[in-house]
Amino acid sequence: MGRFRRWAPRGVGIVVTVACLIGVGRLLWPQPGLDEQPGSTERQLAFVRDALDGGSATAAQELFPEGYVFSNVLYGLAWVQAAHTDAALRDHALRAARWALARVESDEGRAVFSPRLQPAYGVFWAGWTNWLRGAILSLDDADTAAVHQFSERSAELAQAFSAADTPFLQAYRGQAWPVDSTVAIASLRLHDKLFGAKYSAVVERWLTQAKARLDPATGLLPHQVSPADGSLTTGTRATSQTVIHRFLPEIDPAFAKDQYTLFRDQFLAYPGGFGPAVREYPKGVDGSGDVDSGPLIAGISLSATVVAVGAARVNGDRALATAIGSEGELLGLPIDLPWSKRYAFGQLPIGDAFVVWSSTARLLTETPTVSERQVPWWWRLPWLGTLCLVAVAPWGRVLVRGLRGSGGAPS
Repeated sequence: MGRFRRWAPRGVGIVVTVACLIGVGRLLWPQPGLDEQPGSTERQLAFVRDALDGGSATAAQELFPEGYVFSNVLYGLAWVQAAHTDAALRDHALRAARWALARVESDEGRAVFSPRLQPAYGVFWAGWTNWLRGAILSLDDADTAAVHQFSERSAELAQAFSAADTPFLQAYRGQAWPVDSTVAIASLRLHDKLFGAKYSAVVERWLTQAKARLDPATGLLPHQVSPADGSLTTGTRATSQTVIHRFLPEIDPAFAKDQYTLFRDQFLAYPGGFGPAVREYPKGVDGSGDVDSGPLIAGISLSATVVAVGAARVNGDRALATAIGSEGELLGLPIDLPWSKRYAFGQLPIGDAFVVWSSTARLLTETPTVSERQVPWWWRLPWLGTLCLVAVAPWGRVLVRGLRGSGGAPS
């Protein structure tokens, strides 16, 4: 027992020090470029698929109303994005994405949405499913039935936007969020990219209307609006902004560039010197978290910060994508095995779906450009300093004794 008491603190100290050294390695490990993707992508997707097979989408639905759709649609989209980067994944990606689309279009996938809305089941469900449908066709457009369905669903969306007095259609009866309409409009742009210009007038009308309804406090698209006329009801928030900025470059690169600059200036933060991270509310505004943002830590939304990786990638912001990606490897508690990779010990698979969708993000309608935006050169130093202090802490007494012994030794 005495021997155990002597060695137990040393064992704990070794574990702590090794964990900190691993953390340093993860923080410094090179991140993929904007035209690349993490080497662990297939293993991440393997974990997400296993979780989906085990009912994770149904479990996510119990957390928030879009949980089932997001769990499946992000898995399918991540596979398509990965295949655009690595052509060897094409066949597997097509099977996986078509499987995901079928689940989103199932009775369970549509259960919480109203078929009486225009478009049917609301713009959230219609927009995301149409984007996934078009993304699949961007890999393989030989399926005439799938092409016909994409054309029909795109026409339904275009008709709904043309008939509305607002650019922001309803996702649920009496509720509208601009982010959902942004995804839907991007799917129309993707249709035109794949099959010839047809909806340019609809898209341009949407852009004109959307620009007239920006949040005056930030100059950005608002979080929630009146379904009647698109007027602001809830100001700009990061949980919707990060998704918006993933899709705006697909619609209008010039408008997207201006909007992304405003977003970066007002939402990127370094609380306590740590970061970069994304605030849920713009600088100078405080608010509480909810089911979308998760609990806020010093105003930071972890979910928005994760999705910001994808937004940064498609906006050419390599510096931010790299920094947040490195922080994710440090703070996300990844378990990386030869056959799978998961974050947060795999306790929230929908979070893993957002991670892999964001880390593989790439444009499907436009040619990407690289910006000159940067993050402060010192952003890693607070993390490295903290890791070093924690690594040394268990050995404090040993180090002190060693210094005293060497200082007091006879000459």
